[in-house]
Amino acid sequence: MAVKIRLKRLGQKKKPFYRVVVADSRRARDGRFIEEIGYYNPVSEPKVFRVDNEKAKQWIKNGAQPTSIVEKLFKDNDVLA
Repeated sequence: MAVKIRLKRLGQKKKPFYRVVVADSRRARDGRFIEEIGYYNPVSEPKVFRVDNEKAKQWIKNGAQPTSIVEKLFKDNDVLA
């Protein structure tokens, strides 16, 4: 099973809100997921990104691959440091 750490889109039209989830890569973007590890709100000022660092590190250690956007958010917010 290929596991990804990715964003699940929520919110209204033109007002996105995302949850950072661990999911099987074959599932739909907003479909079933394994675990929720954080959230991201790009609309608020300043942008809010919260994630459980320990869970993220554990999933990556177990082989989960973050998507390019999630990887950028992790680097910008020093999650994996």
